[in-house]
Amino acid sequence: MVTPQSPFSFLNGFMDRLGSLQPPQWLVDELQHRAVLFLNHVLQQEPEATARLARQKGRVALVQWRQFSLRLLITPAGLLDRAAPGAPADLTLTVTDESPLSLAQAAMRGTKPAVRIEGDVQLAAEINWLVDNVRWDVEEDLSRLIGDVPAHRIGQVARKVAQSLRQFVAQRGGASAAGASAPPPPAGG
Repeated sequence: MVTPQSPFSFLNGFMDRLGSLQPPQWLVDELQHRAVLFLNHVLQQEPEATARLARQKGRVALVQWRQFSLRLLITPAGLLDRAAPGAPADLTLTVTDESPLSLAQAAMRGTKPAVRIEGDVQLAAEINWLVDNVRWDVEEDLSRLIGDVPAHRIGQVARKVAQSLRQFVAQRGGASAAGASAPPPPAGG
């Protein structure tokens, strides 16, 4: 009997081939700059987050995945800036899962990826608190652009879509792990 293959299995190979390409340095710099701007935008919405980070001012966290890395310097204001390329890292966070598809599935399930942590324990604890407690309030940002009611409606639709995707990923993830398709839902319920 042939085990059915996930319709998304081709993405792993595609992403592996895509991941072996080295983007131009200007693109990497621009994407890192935009990522820092976005992270600071999210951090500024949570005063406790900036207060916690301000206690770690001057520290450098290195985040790595595959051949990509980003050195983040914590500013006295409790925000982030890109650290100098040679700046020694006080904390190194290495995402150990190589598969972009697996990372996307984990994100859809709402779980953290596997990360190897090396360095300062207190800085690691603060970053873990940020990951667990700080969320981007998309509706709030949208409401500034289009108003409260349309932003709320878009938020409702987005939450329903995200929930459906999580259920789909959970079903596919269970089927992949078991090597078979997910069992049908119980009748009448």
